[in-house]
Amino acid sequence: MSLFTVFNTAGSSLHAQTVRLNTTASNLANADSVSSSTTTTYRARHPVFATQLKDGDDAAAGVEVLGIVESQAPLRREYQPNHPLANQEGYVMMPNVNPIDEMADMISASRTYQSNVEVMNTSKQLLLKTLALGE
Repeated sequence: MSLFTVFNTAGSSLHAQTVRLNTTASNLANADSVSSSTTTTYRARHPVFATQLKDGDDAAAGVEVLGIVESQAPLRREYQPNHPLANQEGYVMMPNVNPIDEMADMISASRTYQSNVEVMNTSKQLLLKTLALGE
């Protein structure tokens, strides 16, 4: 692996972690949204990643975002009969977002992002030192 491919690999990971952070932020922003039916209730979303492989090689070349899927976990029902969006039984539908899990995911994504920035900075320093050898 050349030092230049490190930038592509780390860059694809930065993009993947950005998507992960954005979906986590969206989940947290909608964690307390209320709905009157299960069809319109917000559902937690999570990105799906895959390893990018080099052509004709089994070596990893980066991370690819395949898409974003909605969680199939059951929605929460809360009894709030005075709420304007309560159904006939007095329940409102709440998203299946667990704020604790989302915060842990956000911390993990943030640290992974920081690690990849450090990989890029270290690679840059190595390239600069290699160029300085020729002086």
